[in-house]
Amino acid sequence: MRNRFAVSLIATSLMASGAAFAQSTTVEGAANGAHAGGDVARPIGAMVGGTVGAAVGAGLEIPNAVITSVEGERAPSVVVHERVVVGEPLPAEVELRPVPRYTEYRYAVVNDRRVIVDPRTRRVVKIID
Repeated sequence: MRNRFAVSLIATSLMASGAAFAQSTTVEGAANGAHAGGDVARPIGAMVGGTVGAAVGAGLEIPNAVITSVEGERAPSVVVHERVVVGEPLPAEVELRPVPRYTEYRYAVVNDRRVIVDPRTRRVVKIID
């Protein structure tokens, strides 16, 4: 019985990590982790999932300096007909521009909104409104 519970907790942790990966804040990571954990292992799973999701979400938070740097850059807006959401990749026709002093990020202006992107996967990590 304890082995099943331990396996459930491990599965919850893994699911929470995946759910939180697409998020860009600790709060969103915790909420998604708790939801995923609750689905698998009920109240205890929700607690474990929330903790793991918060930790992963905290590790993915973007420094304010990156956001400020991107807000100060001038770039033309590209019109994209697909929905642009956090966790999904940008279409190939969108040009990614470097973020000054932060090589681990790129940005683009899509549909008059600035988005911060992981250059390896082209996935949106933050939308700046």
